[in-house]
Amino acid sequence: MPSPTFKAAIFDLDGTLLDTLEDLSDSLNATLTAQGLPPYTYDDYRLMIGHGLQALVRQALPEDWRTEERFQTIFNVFIQLYRANQRRRTRPYPEVPKLLTALRMVNLRLAVLSNKNQTNVTELVNFFFPNLFEATRGLCSSVPAKPNPTAALALARDFDLPPKAFFYLGDSGLDIRTARAAGMHAIGVTWGYRTRAELVAEGAEDIINSPDEVLRLIS
Repeated sequence: MPSPTFKAAIFDLDGTLLDTLEDLSDSLNATLTAQGLPPYTYDDYRLMIGHGLQALVRQALPEDWRTEERFQTIFNVFIQLYRANQRRRTRPYPEVPKLLTALRMVNLRLAVLSNKNQTNVTELVNFFFPNLFEATRGLCSSVPAKPNPTAALALARDFDLPPKAFFYLGDSGLDIRTARAAGMHAIGVTWGYRTRAELVAEGAEDIINSPDEVLRLIS
């Protein structure tokens, strides 16, 4: 069980804090159908989301559409469409805002770490969770994407805390691998896009079914 000496927490964004599935899926499907390509289902996208927006678009395109010039044109259309529609249906998961407020009240420092583009991460966090997070890190060209632990460890340095002072919440095996590689306590959440079996297989140290369980784990 977690130690009561945690000082900070890192949260994944998509599938952990926010249910972004429909806005991401609808934006990419609109982009694909405009090119005469078949759309995907929401269930398809559940398994595709998590590696970043560029990776999502690449995976959605047929192999012969992934040349750099063609990909970049389609990605630019998608990113503009998604940014214009990223708050249409996206919502915090139930009880998440309450959890974040409670963690701040006990003086835990909070950060978001996502493979989504930094601009999108900043805009979504500022809109849905104003003044709750001390740091937000999205994907950038100079830092490897999750599950590489570089960005998580950079957050630890920014907070001037050792990795063991953090617990890390995420809904996918990608997040669990990131947390473990960084030496942080890995908590898997079941309300997101992936399965409990995936979280177990990746070695989550705790698995929770609702946000209020976090407070019990760290008490």
